[in-house]
Amino acid sequence: MKKAMVFAGILALGLWLMGSGTAFAAEIPIGGILDTTGATSDVGKDYALGMEEAYKWINEQGGVNGKKIKYVWFDYGYRIPEAITKYKLLKRMNVLAIMGWGTGDTEALSPTVNVDKIPYVSASYSAHLTDPKKARYNIFFSSDYSTNARAAITAWFDKVWPTKPDYNKRKPRFACVYMFASPYCSAPIKAIKDHATILGFEIGPDQDVSLFALDAKSQIMALKEFKPDLVWHGNTTMSVSATLRDALALGLGADWIINNWGFDENLPRLAAEAAEGAIGPTPCAFFGQQVKNMDIVVEAAKKYNPGVPLEKRLIRTVQAWGDALITWEALKRADKAGDLTGPGIMTKGFETFRNFDIGLGASPITFTEDDHRPATGCLVQQWKGGKFQELERVDLKARWPDKWEKEWLGW
Repeated sequence: MKKAMVFAGILALGLWLMGSGTAFAAEIPIGGILDTTGATSDVGKDYALGMEEAYKWINEQGGVNGKKIKYVWFDYGYRIPEAITKYKLLKRMNVLAIMGWGTGDTEALSPTVNVDKIPYVSASYSAHLTDPKKARYNIFFSSDYSTNARAAITAWFDKVWPTKPDYNKRKPRFACVYMFASPYCSAPIKAIKDHATILGFEIGPDQDVSLFALDAKSQIMALKEFKPDLVWHGNTTMSVSATLRDALALGLGADWIINNWGFDENLPRLAAEAAEGAIGPTPCAFFGQQVKNMDIVVEAAKKYNPGVPLEKRLIRTVQAWGDALITWEALKRADKAGDLTGPGIMTKGFETFRNFDIGLGASPITFTEDDHRPATGCLVQQWKGGKFQELERVDLKARWPDKWEKEWLGW
C-alpha cells in the first residue's frame, strides 16, 4: 500500500511538472489568440486555418531541430478583455511565444508581454509595435500599416493621378473612411495624412464607417460634398465592399486605396463591379499565386482541410504562414544557440534576421534591436480586368531616407 501511495505521489508530481512547463524538452508550447467569431472574423477565419496548417506542416518537417511544437489557440471574438483573459491562460501554460491578432488587444497587451518577455507575433501590423524601445517583444512579418498606407498613396500618386484630366491643374483631393473607434482602423491615419501632405494633397474630412457596416450611403453623400479623387478605407473586407458598392451607386467617382485586411480575394466577390480599380498594399502574394513556397501552402490546405474548397481560400492563409514561418526560424536559431527562452527567441532568433526570405511573395525581413519594422516598403496591387495586378513596389526608405531613419519609426 505504501509503495502504491508513493508511486501515485510521484505520478501526480510528474503530471504537475509537465503541466507547469518544466518538462517541455520534447514539445515546445506555442499559443494563439485569434478572431473567428468577432468583428474581424471575415478575415480571421481563414487566418486561423492557415496558422493551424502551418504548424502541422512545420512539425512534419521535424519541428524545431527535432522538437515538436504544441500549438494551442483560442478564439477571443475580437474583445480586448477576452484577449487579456486568454493571454493569462496561455502564460500559465508556459507558452514560449504567442500568435496574436488584433491591434486593440495587441497594443493593450504589449506592456504586459514586454514585462513577461514572451514574443508576441501578431496579425496586427500597427506601426506602434515596431519601436523596440516601447514594444520589444512585438513582432510580425509584414510591412506595418503606416508603411503600407504611405506606399499605397504613393503608388496612386505615381501611377494613377498622372492619367487624370485634372493632373497639373490642381491638387488631388484625399479623404479617409474607417471605424473611428477601432485601433486597427485608425492606426495608420496619422501616417497617411502626413504622407498626403508630403505629396501635396488637399485633405478632406474623415468619415466614420463601422466594421459591421452593410450600408454607407450617408458617409458617401458626405464625401460627395468634398469631391475626393482618392479615398483610403481602413476596415476589413465586408464593410469595405459595402462602402464601395454604395460609392458606385451614388456616383462618388473617387479611386480607392484599401488597408490590406480589406483587400483580398473576397473583395471582387462581394463588391462586384464596384471593386474595379481598387488598390491595396499586399504583405504577400494572394493564395495560389505562383511564388516561392506557395506550393507548400496550397498542398497543406489540401491535406489538412480538404473540406474547404481551394477557390474559397484567401491571402489570409498566406499571411498566417508568414508569421508562422518567421516564428519557426526564430525558434530554430534560439534553440541552436542553446537559449530557447523568450529573451533568447527575441535576441538570438528574430533580431538576427537580415533580409531573411520566407518566399510567399513577401519582402525580405530584417529585425534589429533598434528597429522592428520588417521591411522598408511593400508591393501595391490593383484589382483590374478580373485579376490582381502589380501597380508599383514602393520602397519608402529609398525615396525618403531621412524621414525613414529619423521620423517614422513607431508611428
